[in-house]
Amino acid sequence: MGFDSFWHWIILLVVVLLIFGTKKIRNLGPDLGNAVRGFKKAMHGDDDDAKPKTAEQLKADPPASAQSATQEQRDSTESK
Repeated sequence: MGFDSFWHWIILLVVVLLIFGTKKIRNLGPDLGNAVRGFKKAMHGDDDDAKPKTAEQLKADPPASAQSATQEQRDSTESK
C-alpha cells in the first residue's frame, strides 16, 4: 500500500475528519492565512501608523489640535 493508492488517501481523509472534525478543518484556512499575513507584516515592518496619510484621510480625520480649536470657537460663541 503506497502513497499513490486512491484508497489510502480516502482512509486517511476519513481518519483526519474523525480526529479533528469539520469545524477545526474549516477554520484552518483563514487561521493559516492570518498567520502568514502577520508574519509578512512583521518581516517588512509595515505598520499602519507609520504610513503617511493621504489628503482624503486628513480631511476625514483632522488632527486633534484642529478639533480642539474648533471646540474652543464653539464654546466662545455659545458663552456670548
